[in-house]
Amino acid sequence: MIVKLNIIIGSTRPGRVSPKIAKWVESAAREHGKFEVELVDLVDFNLPLLDEAAHPRMQKYEHEHSKKWSASVQAADAFVFVTPEYDYFPPAALINAIQALSLEWGYKPAGVVSYGGISGGLRSAQELRTLLGNLNAHAIPQVVPVPLFPKFISEDGVFTPNDEMNAGAKGMLDELFKFYHFTRLILLIKALISCRFILPVEGNNLTSWL
Repeated sequence: MIVKLNIIIGSTRPGRVSPKIAKWVESAAREHGKFEVELVDLVDFNLPLLDEAAHPRMQKYEHEHSKKWSASVQAADAFVFVTPEYDYFPPAALINAIQALSLEWGYKPAGVVSYGGISGGLRSAQELRTLLGNLNAHAIPQVVPVPLFPKFISEDGVFTPNDEMNAGAKGMLDELFKFYHFTRLILLIKALISCRFILPVEGNNLTSWL
């Protein structure tokens, strides 16, 4: 089964590097072969600071930018966020975009590719994973850091990862695919429980409540 993967470019500032790194992630995801990949740029949504009167959990969006963003996230099965690190934290634009929604993130696996200085943006990634977990997304621990990122960008603006980054990206994508199917199984079992569905127990004539 093909999993719909949105790769979200998490920076909106002029001169940003995120699209260059996101293009590599997109290529790795397509090469992986188990994802339908879409590159999603926050710039295209032009989201203002939270401007909806109703709480996002109500999904009563009044503005077209909110409806468009909600539809994009809702259509995805999994996510990879490409984020820099600003003051040990993700960009405000990315935090705002995540908090603009709620239920759309639920029970979907999410990976993070972070970039920065010597730490590779790992502090930003950890904060981002915490926020996603609070929205019932499953932020997998396999973060892919890109330390000292300018070293990997050529004069013509092309990002070229090293072997460790490529291996890390493949491992992250493997886990995203597995966790998507694991989560679907858990949700199915939960639905069966809520319906009080009865299944026979193999090997005897008893029945068991799931």
